[in-house]
Amino acid sequence: MQEPISPAQQHRENLAGEMKAASRVTIIGMILDAVLGIIKVIGGALFHSQALLVDGIHSFTDVASDLVVLGVMKVSRQEPDDDHPYGHQRIETFGTLVLGSILIAVGAALAWENTLRLIEGGVDTVPGWPVLVAAAASVAGKEWIFRYTRHVGLKIRSDLIIANAWHSRTDAFSSVVVLVSTAGAMLGMVWLDVFAAVVIAGIIIHIGWKFTWDSVKELVDTGLSREDTEMLKSIARDTDGVRNVHELRSRRMGHDILLDIHLVVRPEISVSEGHQIGMQVVSGMRDALDNIRDINFHIDAENDEDQPLTSERLPSRGDIRAILAQHIGELPHHSRLRLHYLKNKVHLELFLDEHEEKTAFSSANIKEQLRDYPWFGSVRVWVAGP
Repeated sequence: MQEPISPAQQHRENLAGEMKAASRVTIIGMILDAVLGIIKVIGGALFHSQALLVDGIHSFTDVASDLVVLGVMKVSRQEPDDDHPYGHQRIETFGTLVLGSILIAVGAALAWENTLRLIEGGVDTVPGWPVLVAAAASVAGKEWIFRYTRHVGLKIRSDLIIANAWHSRTDAFSSVVVLVSTAGAMLGMVWLDVFAAVVIAGIIIHIGWKFTWDSVKELVDTGLSREDTEMLKSIARDTDGVRNVHELRSRRMGHDILLDIHLVVRPEISVSEGHQIGMQVVSGMRDALDNIRDINFHIDAENDEDQPLTSERLPSRGDIRAILAQHIGELPHHSRLRLHYLKNKVHLELFLDEHEEKTAFSSANIKEQLRDYPWFGSVRVWVAGP
């Protein structure tokens, strides 16, 4: 019988599989970009098409971005370590930021060049028909690699791979511009070529800006949407044992979500019951969003937002036992003292065995001895029955 796989081992296997899939699709795209770039640069030079020549340069920028993706994916998919306990996914975010910046730069360069052509006007030579063939082949190849790369990116939940897929589609857009411009030039409408090039360049800039801005928001720890935040709060509030949720903070690392949540529970429950309630909340939230990587829950006995925080200057257990010993005497050996820190007061519960001396440690006596202490709230004494 095969032994079950531990969560840590399963996580490592998932990372290895994701890295392999990302590398494979990126290498395929890089080879395609290189081949198309060579064809378009040579074709543009031989058949008098400046648009095809620029489109070929655009393809070589795809090769450069593919190299960036390969390097970033290798680093970002490493396991957490002592210096990076939450993992290395932010490196993927930074890679997406770089890739978006490349798109903006390429789009701006294309827009500037074609705007100058539009202003200056006049094209001396008409491109040859092989330019149409090269552009059509580029459109077909880049649309295929776009769909393939995007499918892999969604499957392994990688924003960087998805961004690279859209980068491939911008190259297809550029090739469409070449098709339109070449047909327009052949029909005598040279301005249509240049105008379409400027429009597509604007689309490239828009896509690059979207990826860049989304990455910036993630790097500055932008939280989940209001709708997702309210949904998670509702899940917590509906969990048995939770009285309220007074704080929920979220942030992203790559595709993963990290959460911090404060749960208000009844103050008299045990530590273990409070922890169990927190684990039930975690389970419900993971069922709602499968890309939650880590949930750090804090159990509160009272809502800190409705009143001042409990002061750290309140006496500790050792301090209170020493005060009781000073006024009454040492607590019986088998007794148990439970403390509740609520509303900046300390409330005592003392549990005694039946055979132990109870007179000195009666509720009335303890209350009398501690009444002048500003931190004292209340006291209850419980005696075990026969």
